[in-house]
Amino acid sequence: MGKTKRGEGTKIMAIAAANSVPLAVTIDSASPHESKLVTETLAGSFLDELCGKLIDGKAHDSDPLDRHLDKEYGIEMIAPNRENRGKTQDGRPLRRYKKRWVVERLFAWLQWFRRLVTRYEFHAKNFLGMVRLGCMKIMLRFV
Repeated sequence: MGKTKRGEGTKIMAIAAANSVPLAVTIDSASPHESKLVTETLAGSFLDELCGKLIDGKAHDSDPLDRHLDKEYGIEMIAPNRENRGKTQDGRPLRRYKKRWVVERLFAWLQWFRRLVTRYEFHAKNFLGMVRLGCMKIMLRFV
């Protein structure tokens, strides 16, 4: 989300299942890097148990994040190698990276809700509530 009337911008972080159903969602300021928000996103999960594999972009290819997710949550991070690092993963798990479009489809579905496209809420708690309400409406389509 870009610059809004309420500040410099809001970042929506989400984790989606294979059919683009949201599993976890959180919001934060647009300034922190996405790799620093992964644990907050996992804490905002809708389910009791978490997924076993997490697919994300090159920005999340870091050894400390991999170790933290594996030790704390038992989650394997699948991310393509950054150019400035050596090869950290073999090609087999990276084939799953082609399925990353399901998260983009979730964000396209969230853009259907006008209240999420333009942030009208002044407080972040209220905006997070609206994002979760939008996610619940998407989840109800699959039940």
